[in-house]
Amino acid sequence: MSVKSNNGKIPLSEKLGYGVGAIGLDMSYGLCFSFFIKYSTDVLGVAAGFIGVITAIARIWDGINDPMMGMIVSNTKTKYGRFRPWILAGAIANAVVLFLMFTKPLYSWYIGDINVALYIHVAIMYVLWGMSYTVIDIPYWSFVPALTTDPKERNVIASFPRFFSGVGQLTVMGATSLILAAFPANEQAKGYSVIAAGIGIMFIIFALITFLKTRERIIPEHKTAYKFRDIIRTVRENDQAMVFVAVAVTFNLSWYLMNGLAAYYFDYIAENGKLLTIFAAVTGAGQAIGLFGVSAFSGKIGKQNVIKVGMSVSIVAYLLLFVVNMTIGFVPVLFFVLAFIAGLGIGNVFTAEASMLADIVDYGEYKTGKRADAIIFSMKSFQMKFSQTIQALIIGFGLEICNYQENMIPQPEGAKTGIMIMMFAVPFLAAVISLIIFSKKYKVHSALLEEITAKMSEKQTTV
Repeated sequence: MSVKSNNGKIPLSEKLGYGVGAIGLDMSYGLCFSFFIKYSTDVLGVAAGFIGVITAIARIWDGINDPMMGMIVSNTKTKYGRFRPWILAGAIANAVVLFLMFTKPLYSWYIGDINVALYIHVAIMYVLWGMSYTVIDIPYWSFVPALTTDPKERNVIASFPRFFSGVGQLTVMGATSLILAAFPANEQAKGYSVIAAGIGIMFIIFALITFLKTRERIIPEHKTAYKFRDIIRTVRENDQAMVFVAVAVTFNLSWYLMNGLAAYYFDYIAENGKLLTIFAAVTGAGQAIGLFGVSAFSGKIGKQNVIKVGMSVSIVAYLLLFVVNMTIGFVPVLFFVLAFIAGLGIGNVFTAEASMLADIVDYGEYKTGKRADAIIFSMKSFQMKFSQTIQALIIGFGLEICNYQENMIPQPEGAKTGIMIMMFAVPFLAAVISLIIFSKKYKVHSALLEEITAKMSEKQTTV
């Protein structure tokens, strides 16, 4: 590994330039995982169970596609580095697909009462969205270990994109509900299309800023190009990569379920869809504050303990939200206070995930002598989409099972109960499982991390 700097510190302007790229990244992701199912069921009239099926099929492809993208990025050699060209290209591709995904097609092909062409359109666009998102997501997050080898500085750097990702998610959740409210019920499809177009334009702008304001410092020493078999070997040899996937899938699922069902909850249980904006604001504020926990307290109590605290905070909030909703119902102030507390833990853990992967990259090099940053960071993209698949399966089939009726107010009591179980009880269980796995299996911390950091420092050469 060679280093194009003799100082582990990164200028604030570059941290900001890197961080703002996450705004567009998470705006696209937020629109997809928060509104795609509701858009498909309530606007397009697609069966909820079908959404669960196509997400599962898409993840089978992602199991191959995401690591392959990691390999492609690792093998990339340009004057702009390995990551920046893909960040810009991926943003453009995903912006186009996002617009098509949330634009109702004009063509149709009916078999009986079913518009088969619509179902095909939804399936193809969903798969293409996942593929184009991978093109930017993997190189974007792979950039962290390429900026510095200083663990403390990495924690600080990781907090920037997590802060801006919160901005992106808050913007999507808040603005989407407000914009849709401005369109009549029979023109909601047009509203979603306008939103997707706006997000696509902003996505490209923010990716261009990241492209122009950052530079790669840590360059792998190996000259041999990665091949597909190297992907399998890398994952097999780096046991902590799979531990990360298990931890992240289960914890992220907890948030994806709560966030993905929020639109249903406020429309059909609280019966006030405009409250979705407040929900976005309070959870976003919680995440914005929580994301600084890793950098602020890691030096005092250790990063692994900070992560455990973050997980525990969210677990308690999920449990209380479930108990309160099932016993006394929707109480606005109490609901939003607990949602804010859940956001604190979520922001903390989400920030830690990027830092964890950077440490796992070093751990792999420590064990094998080979640095496979993009391949390891492809695990982040895969786990995000795998979490979304489980989310879609639970929501899709859960709505079918509990007799959800699109656009009906009031909903059957079984549908209301099902929504609350999926939104609060299942996230509680998922977060508990994540905490157990992390506590028992994750080992890249304390003395081992110090030893790895020392070895990485010894390998640095100043160019």
